[in-house]
Amino acid sequence: MSTPIADDALRLEVATLMVEALNLDVAPKDIDPQAPLFGEGLGLDSIDILEVALEVSKRYGFQLRSGDEQNQRIFASLASLSDHIASHRTR
Repeated sequence: MSTPIADDALRLEVATLMVEALNLDVAPKDIDPQAPLFGEGLGLDSIDILEVALEVSKRYGFQLRSGDEQNQRIFASLASLSDHIASHRTR
């Protein structure tokens, strides 16, 4: 069974969730799906990621755990986060 890959609509939805949750000064459509979420990309920090994880759990019905060893991969970019949501969402 292959892992679902997020479509453009889900990527835009996740980008919008991040912009709204973090009050980012960027349009969701302007977020490069491949750009890093940390550092030189969006410049998010660990507190921002916790906020995003909380919003993802509310909206998509599954938990992103802080101790998950996959978090670095999951939160690497908008594309990787969206793909993870596509394969784990319950709503």
